[in-house]
Amino acid sequence: MSDLQTIPGVGPSIEADLMSLGLESVDDLADLDPEQLYRQLCRNHGGPVDRCVLYVLRCAIYFASEERPDTELLKWWNWKDRAS
Repeated sequence: MSDLQTIPGVGPSIEADLMSLGLESVDDLADLDPEQLYRQLCRNHGGPVDRCVLYVLRCAIYFASEERPDTELLKWWNWKDRAS
C-alpha cells in the first residue's frame, strides 16, 4: 500500500503516475528533480502532460524533503512557474 496520497495535491491519478516512475512511497521522492520526473512522465505518456502535474511534483518533493514544511508551500499552486 502506497502512502503517496498523504502528499497534498496527490490523488489516485498522480499516485499512479508516480508509481509508473518506480516511486512507491513519500520517502522515494526526497531530493529528486521534479523537472526530470515531469519530462519522464511526458515521455511515458507519449506527449505533453498538463503543466499542473509539474507543480504538484515540485510540491510533493518539497513535502518529502522537508522535516517541517511551510503550510503555504504545501499548496501545489504556490509552485507555479514565475513570470520573468
